[in-house]
This record gives sequence, C-alpha cells and structure tokens, in this order.
Amino acid sequence: MATKKFKCNVCGYIHEGAAAPEKCPVCGAPASEFTPLKKKGLFSDTNSNAYIIMYSTVMVIIVAVLLAVAALALKPRQDANDLNEKRRNILASLYAGDAARMQVDAEKLIDTISYDDVVSAYVVNDRGERIDGDVFALLNDLPTAFAEGKLPVFEAKDGRVVLPVYGAGLWGPIWGYVALEKDMNTISGIIMAHKGETPGLGSEIATSKYQSKFLGKTIFEGDQFVSVKLRKGGAQDPAHEVDAVSGGTKTSDGVTAMLFDSFSHYLPLLEAKKAAAVQPAAAEEVSNDENVASNE
Repeated sequence: MATKKFKCNVCGYIHEGAAAPEKCPVCGAPASEFTPLKKKGLFSDTNSNAYIIMYSTVMVIIVAVLLAVAALALKPRQDANDLNEKRRNILASLYAGDAARMQVDAEKLIDTISYDDVVSAYVVNDRGERIDGDVFALLNDLPTAFAEGKLPVFEAKDGRVVLPVYGAGLWGPIWGYVALEKDMNTISGIIMAHKGETPGLGSEIATSKYQSKFLGKTIFEGDQFVSVKLRKGGAQDPAHEVDAVSGGTKTSDGVTAMLFDSFSHYLPLLEAKKAAAVQPAAAEEVSNDENVASNE
C-alpha cells in the first residue's frame, strides 16, 4: 500500500503511513488533529526555481507571439508610411529650391503637390539602360542595389531627375536624395538624413538651412565629373564646393564621399541625358541657319 503523509495540526509532526496515527507521538493529539498532505508537483511551489523558470519561459513566449502578431498586423501600415516618407523626400529635393525662392515652408509646398502627377520612377543598369526592377524595394538596400548595378531613378515631368545617395557618416549610415536640373549638372535640391550623427555638429546635414548651401552647385567641370565637395575652413570653389559642417569633419568627409560615389554609378545615364539634350538644340540651330539661308 502506498505511503501517505499526515501532519499534526498541533505540533506540526509529520507521520508517514497508510493512515494517521491514533495519537501524535510528540504532543499526544488524537488522530482527528492530523491532516493528510497532498504530494506536491514539480511546479506546485511558486517559490521554486523550476516554477520561476517555467513561468518566465511561458510569459516570454506569450509576449513574443503577441509582438509577432502585432508586427504582422501593422506591417502594411508601416510599409505605407515608409513609402509615403520616401515620396515626400523625393518631392522635397525637387522643390527645395522653389520653396527657398518663394520663401515658403517646404512641407506646406509639398502638401500641395501629388507625387504621381509629377514623378515617374524607373531602374537603370550601370550603363544607363532601363531595366526591370522595383524602385522602392531597391531603396531599402541601396548599397546592394549599387553593387548589383540596379540604380533607381526618379524623373520629374519637367526633365529634372532625382538620384538617391548613400554613404557612411561618423556613427552610422547617411543617405538622401539629390535633384538635378535638366542639364544633369546643377543641383536644384538635396535632402539628407542620418542614423546617428552628433547632435549640433554632424547632424546639421539634415537641416534645411545647411542643405540650401548645395543649391546651384554643379557636379561637372565641362565634361569632367568632379562632384561636390565639403571643404573644411570654407568653400574655395563656389561652383563645386560647400562649407564643411562646423565641428563635423568626419560627417562632412562622409557626405563628400557619399555624393562622389553615388553619382559615379549614374554617370552613364547623366552623360546620355546630357548628350540627348544637346542634340535637339544643335538640330534646332542648324534648322534656324537653313531658314535664314533660304530667306536670303
């Protein structure tokens, strides 16, 4: 017969056997003062290590499941917000110059413009030829896109283009969008952002005040690509240089490298567009000369 345990309610004596003793051997209490003790399971003691470990594990699993469900439920909204932010940044680079000239808030100006009515997006390879590809998916991993020769391009209906740029700052990645005029040379606007540059120093690259310094700068010297450089101590070449961020030398160097490296990927496209813009102008000039000769 299985052994059971009985506890004396008077003195706490524990008796083991098939039944409670007729009398407690310690205090003499009768059998009626004994209470049978139930066997404790592995997790019956809430103060035991096993219980604490199991409870913690179950709670972690429950929380993880809830977070996963919430992430899946919110992902479509997060993706939509991310896409909307990218589109606004592209428009911001296109209309930064207009906002500055009109002396209006860029955000308010962008609110009046529809991205779909203004911009068309496509992908080119490293030879400047159009290829198939998801433009915004490529933006999510621009370094890989550059390495694979899949280059996102955003073109405005007026002929300007916006090129995404990516590089490394002092503490993390820096990125942005640069709008070029129809000459594929002059910067008409730039938007930059960063992961963790120093507040008040390198983080200044993300301010509209600093970004306005790039307006009108050119990336070509004649037919030679030179990009735009941030110079410590002040710009010396007004066409191709911008004052470096005060106290942010490493960030400034990162922006310089970002612009040069990113633009370099797009040179075949830019040169092709520049050539295409020159040809109609030359043809029109020849046509005008022929008309003059004919009239004479």
